[in-house]
Amino acid sequence: MRLQRVRALARKEFIHIFRDPRSLGMGIAIPMIMLLLFGYALTLDVDRVPLVVWDQSRTQASRELLSHFLGSRYFALQHTLEGYAQVEEAIDTRRALAALVIPPDFAGRTASGRPVAVQWIVDGSDSNTALIAGGYAEAIVNAYSQELFLQEIRRGGGTAPTPPLVLQPRVWYNADLESRNYIIPGLIAVIMMVIAALLTSLTVAREWEQGTMEQLISTPVKGPELIIGKLIPYFLIGLFDVLLAVLMGEFLFQVPLRGQSALIFAQAAIFLVGTLSLGLLISIVTRSQLLASQLALVLTFLPAFLLSGFAYPIASMPPVLQGITYLVPAKYFVALLKGIYLKGVGPTVLYVEGLFLAVFGLLMFTLAVKKFKKRLV
Repeated sequence: MRLQRVRALARKEFIHIFRDPRSLGMGIAIPMIMLLLFGYALTLDVDRVPLVVWDQSRTQASRELLSHFLGSRYFALQHTLEGYAQVEEAIDTRRALAALVIPPDFAGRTASGRPVAVQWIVDGSDSNTALIAGGYAEAIVNAYSQELFLQEIRRGGGTAPTPPLVLQPRVWYNADLESRNYIIPGLIAVIMMVIAALLTSLTVAREWEQGTMEQLISTPVKGPELIIGKLIPYFLIGLFDVLLAVLMGEFLFQVPLRGQSALIFAQAAIFLVGTLSLGLLISIVTRSQLLASQLALVLTFLPAFLLSGFAYPIASMPPVLQGITYLVPAKYFVALLKGIYLKGVGPTVLYVEGLFLAVFGLLMFTLAVKKFKKRLV
């Protein structure tokens, strides 16, 4: 293998990229747009749930219970209603996700120490949000009930009991429990895998469709030289995309970076070699830009989004799918980025994931070299 040939091929690919604004836009602009859209639109936080209330008691006690709901950041009062028909209409029209129904005898029963039932109606068509909102409501009602219990003891001249067991939660790595802090690092991995494979999936196929592959075949260029020469420009573009993504995460999304930024780029370089080689392999096999782009999208976006642990926890998946996730390279890059960003851990902890990425990169590059043949058929 001669470096002069590799340099010439890389220069040729750079010239093509800069002469074709679409390729350059796909390489730089699209990842940033995707990061902006997903970063702001995709969130797992459930805040300010639209709430309607039918307060049949209309007393100080019922207003105090309602204040516990409105005093939290989890609920936002939309309307006060006057019957179940209005409650049903509000939920059907999605003006509210949940409804709180306070019975007429609420104040009398709480004042006398008797149990009282408060109804919580929630729209189950959005099951995840409904489950989380129900947990918030239950916690608020339990806190209010405990306050009433302690007040009753004090009015009787007693001393409030000391709980025998007190749970004091301490959240590590993401103390504010902001979903954006772990979405953005995983999002970088998903976007880079999709874009990297899409970029290189068009390179060799484009040569075949434009008729320039015959000219390359007639030269002394060898298969490994061609693969490396086509990888270099997109590899540098990919590293530049990683730099922009890290800067956006730091200054735009305010995601804390507790680890070493150099480690991010080192692992991203290994990851890019594998994904770019995968795109080249697809391009070599298909020889069609349309088919290559579609196949690259299917083989990268769906596994990276669904099976990498970015959007859905792998432990909750069926055993068969959990086994398949070991074949998804984005899984290891997502784990690496989250470990570096949120935990600040280094190679001594993340060496397994780094090893898997290295094996993936070596395998994809070897397959791309083996599949490329200097012949017309």
